[in-house]
Amino acid sequence: MRLFLLTLVTMIAFAANSVLNRMGLAQTGLDPVLFGTVRLMAGAVMLAVLSFALRGGLPLKGDGRAIGVIALSLYIFGFSLAYTALDAGIGALVLFGMVQVTMFAGALWLGDRVPGLRWAGAVVAFVGLVWLLWPGGGVVLPPLQAGMMVLAGIGWGIYSLNGRRAGDALQATAANFVLAVPIGMGLTLLSGVSSLNPLGIVLAILSGAVTSGLGYALWYSILPRLGATRAAVAQVTVPVLAIAGGMLFLGEVPSLSFLLSVGVVLTGVVLSSLAR
Repeated sequence: MRLFLLTLVTMIAFAANSVLNRMGLAQTGLDPVLFGTVRLMAGAVMLAVLSFALRGGLPLKGDGRAIGVIALSLYIFGFSLAYTALDAGIGALVLFGMVQVTMFAGALWLGDRVPGLRWAGAVVAFVGLVWLLWPGGGVVLPPLQAGMMVLAGIGWGIYSLNGRRAGDALQATAANFVLAVPIGMGLTLLSGVSSLNPLGIVLAILSGAVTSGLGYALWYSILPRLGATRAAVAQVTVPVLAIAGGMLFLGEVPSLSFLLSVGVVLTGVVLSSLAR
């Protein structure tokens, strides 16, 4: 039960990231690369302070650190660029659908044993994702932003797989954020800042410090107990939470086709969850 509750809190934090990013970009017009960089910086500060306070230091080296930093950067900036046009719920479904595909592929590559029922659930969930993304399927997605979210999903899937071998979850997450900040600053300088908004900065800080920094530290702490395939399945529940958040805070009204595709994805989630 404790693992279930911790996983639920983490999934809520992930969904909140979709809502906060969409609010920061669509409602305040903040530059997407700047949003991602501020998000990284806020997360790095929060996690570094906690790491020094609770662990007495912050070692930046570690097993798989380079992979973690690159994957985190791919996710953060693909995520921000995608939400310049995608609704919160649609973006979350594309993101975590790709996360599931990436983590299942990674689990097989790493030699994990996947039960047959979980395989069936993954296939059903993937069919729902294909239905959403298929041209003429009833949901019109901007190709560039959809592609950015696909890349973000691959990045987050690799980041999650890499997190299974992290030692101390807090220190590993803090080190990843701290080392990714120079990448963000470099991208910001190269792209330039097209728009700046104080409220957008506040939303980026909230997303970075709370729902990203603390949420990802919690995620790293429970990943070893979940395993790759169960972690992948759990994350596909995030779009439902993001849809609810988009309706409450952004006034987004999902189409019938989108809701049906979500239903197919969630059917796959249920099937996979039943596998022992």
